[in-house]
Amino acid sequence: MDLRPEFISLVLACAAVTALPRVLPLVLLARVTLPDWLRVWLGYVPLAVLSALLAMEVLMVGGRPALAGNPALPAILPALAVAAYTRSLIATVAAGLGAYWLLL
Repeated sequence: MDLRPEFISLVLACAAVTALPRVLPLVLLARVTLPDWLRVWLGYVPLAVLSALLAMEVLMVGGRPALAGNPALPAILPALAVAAYTRSLIATVAAGLGAYWLLL
């Protein structure tokens, strides 16, 4: 197998582009004490991103809004209940998948 320099350069560039946005904030913010309000606000970012991704998957079927006859909508309710009660990601996923399979 022939490894051309262009290929190695491309792999290294992809690795740098992937690693820099993850490592740079950690390195820069490791020595900074963030204010409490900013730490609380940043704590909501993963929840907001996950909610946006989940809403698109649940409310849209085949790129079109689907509110009627969509088994994903009623399957959300047990998953939300389990999430609120247990705060366990595995239990939430299991409840959502189980409810979805039962409703198919």
